[in-house]
Formats: sequence, C-alpha cells, structure tokens
Amino acid sequence: MDKEEKKTELDSLRQEIASCFACPLGKTRKNTVPGEGSHKAEIMFIGEAPGATEDEKGIPFCGAAGKFLDEMLGSIGLKRENVFIANTLKCRPPENRDPEDSEKEACRPFLERQFEIIDPLLVVPMGKHAVATFLPGAGGITALHGRVLKRPDGKIYYPLYHPAAALHNGGLRGTLLEDFAKIPAILEKIRANRATEPEKNNENIKQQKLI
Repeated sequence: MDKEEKKTELDSLRQEIASCFACPLGKTRKNTVPGEGSHKAEIMFIGEAPGATEDEKGIPFCGAAGKFLDEMLGSIGLKRENVFIANTLKCRPPENRDPEDSEKEACRPFLERQFEIIDPLLVVPMGKHAVATFLPGAGGITALHGRVLKRPDGKIYYPLYHPAAALHNGGLRGTLLEDFAKIPAILEKIRANRATEPEKNNENIKQQKLI
C-alpha cells in the first residue's frame, strides 16, 4: 500500500469510526477519537480510552497525560507527527470509568485496521487495559513494562505504564522515562532484523532449489 492509499484508507476509517454505534458509548460521546499521527509511522502508541478533554476535541492524549507523552517523545527526538497515537476505545466512557470488555471488542476491528494500514514496526500499549487487550495472558503491566514481546501474529509490542499513572504516582515518572529511552535502540534492532529477512528468504529459496 503506497502513501496515498494509506492516507485514503485512514480517512475512510475515520469516517467509519465517526458513524459507529456498535456499543452504547456511541450515544454518550461528544466526539469520536479515532487517533492521529503519521500514516507512515514506525511506532503506534495505544492508550486506554479518551478522557473529557479528548471527547471535547476529538484528539487523543490532548490533556495532562498527553503533555507528558509529548515530553517523553521529545526526549527521544520524536514529535506527534512522527508517530501514530490511538486508544483501545474510540469513545469516552461516562465519568472516565474503565473500558468494558464488550466495548474493547467493539473497537478492536478499528485498531486492527489501523495496524494493517500503517504497518508499524513497534506497537506500544500503554496501561493495563491496552496491555490486556493486545497481550492477553502475558501478565500484568507491572511485570511487562519495558519488555519487548513478539506475538504469533508477527507484531512486536513494547508495553509501558500509562502516562496518566505517572501523574498520580510520581515514582513512575522515572520508570516511564527510562523505558522510553530504550525505544530508539529497539527500533534500530527491528529495522536491522527486517533488513536481513529478505536475505534469509532468498537463501531458503536457494537451498530448496538445490534440494
């Protein structure tokens, strides 16, 4: 899929999300929050659910937690326009309650489609609900944060604490910054591994022909 096709597909998906009423949140939202960022992003950050500010503006992570996320991105030389940011839910749960399983399942096809269109090198689920959605059975966020995990679907995940957690627990701020600092090296390794994959495939073909 080329750049223009990706843009077109993401725009179409955004419209589809805006007209979605697959769960009751469609009746209580002010705006859908489909996600934003680069269609050619190497990293996708996935939070939990939009809050009040996000619901008002239709933009993910535009409140206090978003400011900290921007700060962390800057610490590794990135900006919002370099990555793609979304949530497990595209609509705000009333009173900012936790996402329900049925709501996450209703929104999951949209996220999967975003994965397919953007094809990021690295998916970064932030917070317990994002981790539980994409890494079921792998463990909790306390055990998984800062670890690189490759799943059977071929996607590579790097779980982090949610930026909002650091606002409520100052002790997590340093942990998040330390985990974030590892992202450039992780990306470099993923790029290197992808670059060698065609060579391995070609070698396998040669060996098969010899047999």
